[in-house]
Amino acid sequence: MLSTIFRELIGLFIDDGLLAVEIVVIVAIAAFVSYEFPEKSLVTGAILIFGCLATLFANVQRAKRT
Repeated sequence: MLSTIFRELIGLFIDDGLLAVEIVVIVAIAAFVSYEFPEKSLVTGAILIFGCLATLFANVQRAKRT
């Protein structure tokens, strides 16, 4: 029973595992760019915005097919 509750609780935060992994990768790429090129903050922001939007769009398209 406790494992079921724990899985449900985790499911509230991570509904789609692939989406969560893709978002983490985008954030890691943005962090790397921010660290290596601190003067390029607009590039870092663009990576975050467009990367997350593209990932969300791809996830919606995958969900629509199933």
